[in-house]
Amino acid sequence: MNRQQQILELAKEKGIIRAEDVEAMGISRNYLYRMHKEGLLEKSAVGLYTLPEAPLTENSSLAEIAKRLPHAVVCLISALSYHGISTQIPHEIWLTIPRGSWRPDVEYPPLNLTYVSGPAYSFGIQEHVINGVAVKIYSPAKTVADCFKFRNKVGLYVAMEALREAWRSRKVTMDELVEAAGIDRVSKIMRPYLEATV
Repeated sequence: MNRQQQILELAKEKGIIRAEDVEAMGISRNYLYRMHKEGLLEKSAVGLYTLPEAPLTENSSLAEIAKRLPHAVVCLISALSYHGISTQIPHEIWLTIPRGSWRPDVEYPPLNLTYVSGPAYSFGIQEHVINGVAVKIYSPAKTVADCFKFRNKVGLYVAMEALREAWRSRKVTMDELVEAAGIDRVSKIMRPYLEATV
């Protein structure tokens, strides 16, 4: 198998590849530029390549960001949209990154960042495979609790709608919501809404 075939196989397997992925196989990153010029690979963003026939979905940008920012977790409006528990349409990608991390240098797609640490960051992370890429997304219960925690950022109406929708569609249990509210330290704020929901 020649080097181009190896790269194409890797792109088929991973969905999105970076120069580092190719170099880890002992192949020069120059092959990516050449293959892009020849139309064998598409450049989806700076340093990211996919097969030309790779499916473009509304979640493709989540896969791109996961590849570029492996510690970022999809949160708030973007997570609500992914889980189908909101009428909100994200016009940017909402991400949580560990407090103290450098601000990512990403021009496109636009990002809306929150910084948290400890359990508020690590609790409720699920991995979903999008276009062959593992993407970290907060669970529905953690996302609802986050909406109450960051209600000044997303709006109380969005938090209430997320809670209602998540409960109605049975994507959360009361135990999961109570645990997530405790982790986010919004138990007192959420309690009246939880009581009204059940």
